[in-house]
Amino acid sequence: MKRILPLFIVIFCAMNPVLAQKKSELISQNQELKFQLDSIKRLVSTAESNEKISMIKAEELQSQVSELQAANATLLKNLNSFAALSSQNSENINKTLATLERKEAQLKGIVDAVASNDSTAIVVLTNAKQSLGENAKVQVSNGKVVISEKLDFYFADGLGTTVQESAKIWLENVSKIIKANPKSTVTVSGLSMTGELEVALDQAASVAQVLIKDFGVEGNRINAQGLDGGFKEGIQIEIHPDYKTFYAIAKEDAKN
Repeated sequence: MKRILPLFIVIFCAMNPVLAQKKSELISQNQELKFQLDSIKRLVSTAESNEKISMIKAEELQSQVSELQAANATLLKNLNSFAALSSQNSENINKTLATLERKEAQLKGIVDAVASNDSTAIVVLTNAKQSLGENAKVQVSNGKVVISEKLDFYFADGLGTTVQESAKIWLENVSKIIKANPKSTVTVSGLSMTGELEVALDQAASVAQVLIKDFGVEGNRINAQGLDGGFKEGIQIEIHPDYKTFYAIAKEDAKN
């Protein structure tokens, strides 16, 4: 026993430095592991922080994308509305232009008709001067060719309703002028200074009857009327366009 104890002491003393060295290594390894663990924790913490930031950014981006999508949808809707409105406006403009062109053509027709009537009046005036003589009382007024004579030229002493034979020769030449212008109508007006319009009408009708019965002028082309002549009296034969037909055509054109 006395021998074993010293031997044990010797072995323990020999192993003590070895155990001390291993303990030191374990402590060192433990510290290194703690350092590595701390580093890993910091990395995990940084990763978690970055993940949160990324999620926040992702939510912001998603919000922006949603806003952009909504804005694009609104823009597309507005563009479609604008396109539809533009198409409607174009259609309206085309309709308006078509209407203006149609009205322009109608106005051109009226202007051409008026110009034609003026030209016809000049032709009638020329014919009247040639047929009735340069001294005949013939003039153009408002597109009408007006042939005027006193009452005593047609009626004895300017009274009654019987047309004198001398006046009938004159009226025959007038009838030739009327027949040479078949598109014209004729208005025979009796002018009175005394207000006796019935007498004036009867005298105008007598002249019209001579033109119709004696010289073959169509009755539907002649109108007779009695008018207040103011300070003059006589018979006026007006050769003019068929205003009734002209205005009826113009009115019908204006409806279209």
